[in-house]
Amino acid sequence: MSNNEYVVSLDIGTSKIRVIIAEKSSGSIHIIGVGTADSKGIKKGSIVDIDQTVQAIRQAVENAERMVALPIHEVYIGIAGNHIELTPTHGVVAVSSEDREIRDEDIDRVMNAARVVNISPEREIIDVIPTQYIVDGLDGINDPLGMVGVRLEMEGIIVSGSKTMMQNLIRCVKRADLEITGVILQPYATSMLALSDDEKNLGVVLADIGAGSTTISIFDQGSLVATSVIPLGGDMITNDIAIGLRTQTDVAEKVKLKYGCALVEDALESETFRVPRIGSNVEKEFDQIDLAHIIEARLVEIYEMIEKEVKRLGFREEIPGGYVLTGGVMAMPGALDLARDILQTSVRVAVPDYIGVRTPAFTAGVGLVKYAFQKSRKRRTLTTTASPATYAAPSNRNTQNVDDESSEGFFDKMKNWLKEFI
Repeated sequence: MSNNEYVVSLDIGTSKIRVIIAEKSSGSIHIIGVGTADSKGIKKGSIVDIDQTVQAIRQAVENAERMVALPIHEVYIGIAGNHIELTPTHGVVAVSSEDREIRDEDIDRVMNAARVVNISPEREIIDVIPTQYIVDGLDGINDPLGMVGVRLEMEGIIVSGSKTMMQNLIRCVKRADLEITGVILQPYATSMLALSDDEKNLGVVLADIGAGSTTISIFDQGSLVATSVIPLGGDMITNDIAIGLRTQTDVAEKVKLKYGCALVEDALESETFRVPRIGSNVEKEFDQIDLAHIIEARLVEIYEMIEKEVKRLGFREEIPGGYVLTGGVMAMPGALDLARDILQTSVRVAVPDYIGVRTPAFTAGVGLVKYAFQKSRKRRTLTTTASPATYAAPSNRNTQNVDDESSEGFFDKMKNWLKEFI
């Protein structure tokens, strides 16, 4: 597949692995293939079993390949978690061309200059996100390509993460025989789909409520200013249902998806179901109201934790843009109304407006696709992490072993690259 025409995103979640194949034609993005698989080996957003995670990735990829009859060799992956740190940065270069027109190589050089910062040996740079460019003192420029100037500056944010977390993620993808085109900060990619420019400028909270955790991102004056993760999500609701109804976890999950309602006042007594009880062969009947009491209590806690975390991050005043919620949990009836009751501000749910993925669970994956196409449109030669060759995967999809030396290539290359600037 050509990178100029197709992009594949890999969203590794706690409950599901999602692969999205997108095509761009006539300036529009089209989702042409989707593959999902039950996620095993992931707990609260972190990899705890590499073999199980690899198998889940392979299954999701194969499902997507069958849908479009195209082989998948390379993917963009998202990364999030409390190990992520945001650091302001600033780069300055002189425009190199004789006619002083700013070209791609000048933008690449100023991005490289912004990367030269001191970080802990245990951390790795994931991305550099520009907030603005400055040409000869003129600030507020989003894209300086084609402008004329002598001095080019870039103000932005360096996104860094734990080397251990990065290595485990990269290892899983490589063992699934995939090449990593880029590693992207997932909350930022999600915001490209979920948030408008006005919301980002005014100030807004984006909360992605997944199965194992909730990722909170705060935007202000057009930039990502803070991100955090709380270990609460849809799996906690499932666990509460299993305990409350005294049934198996897989049964509780099915009941939640089919009969779940987040508001007791909206639940129906006439909507009944039967579940097998643990420790006996007896089935007991419950109604939707019984289920809603369990779900509402846990969702209230999640919303209150989101609000508390936003205040802990330093945003104690009311945020003008309010809250934008997404993630699989927000597909549940009543979840939005309950959020408005608890948060007492403007709240909406972000849903991808593409055929086949019109559910909050796909917001992150589609956001990765949109971010990748934007980078492709700008024709940057510098990727968000390293060149695709750095992440070269084995050609045989059934290969189980990984060359440990090649897995260290990314970090060795980064060290050598930094020596050119120090």
